[in-house]
Amino acid sequence: MSDYKINQMQIEGINNEDRLFSVIESILFVSGEPINLKEIASVIECSERFTEELLAKMKINYEENSRGLALIQLKDKYALGTKSENSEYIQKILKTNTRQSLSKASLETLAIIVYKQPITRVEIDEIRGVKSDRALQTLIEKSLIKAAGKKEVPGRPILYATTDEFLNYFGLKDIEDMPALESFIEKINEHIEDEVAVDEDLDVDEDIDSIFNSEKYELIEKEEEN
Repeated sequence: MSDYKINQMQIEGINNEDRLFSVIESILFVSGEPINLKEIASVIECSERFTEELLAKMKINYEENSRGLALIQLKDKYALGTKSENSEYIQKILKTNTRQSLSKASLETLAIIVYKQPITRVEIDEIRGVKSDRALQTLIEKSLIKAAGKKEVPGRPILYATTDEFLNYFGLKDIEDMPALESFIEKINEHIEDEVAVDEDLDVDEDIDSIFNSEKYELIEKEEEN
């Protein structure tokens, strides 16, 4: 080990790599949301370069061992997540313990934002044919979307876009990794299958495919082509 690395680890009782792994793991766990590299480096009082090396080793360690967790990198941010191969079992316990899943109206609204972001509430309402206030509020509360500035038109309405938490929720590394609309709807169906979620605006027996009628598909896909 180089003198550089030895010096980096001799700080306030953190004197070995395993200990630093433990500290970073704890930080990510209690945060509950992605933390950027600069902030992690600041907390453990190491350089960004060295911290990035540690995180790379942690990621490999999670991948190579039979751990239920994975270190997820979202651009320059890091978070703890569960391994995708365990999703079937995680869904079972979540369905048993809570019914706070996204309603179909919220999922429809989310899909529109994903493929047309940034977008205003009025524009979302026009595509859905119903008001989306409650769905938007739900998505904001769950940190899946955020205000992303204001549109430069009269009244300057708020623009909405997805968050890093959205990427984490659907197991994506970057918004560029988003699949085609139909594939995303299939992924949404996986999240709502067998769930009894109370819908804000729509009948609960409708599935997400029927919610997205041909006109809505056309509106979203036309925007994507442009």
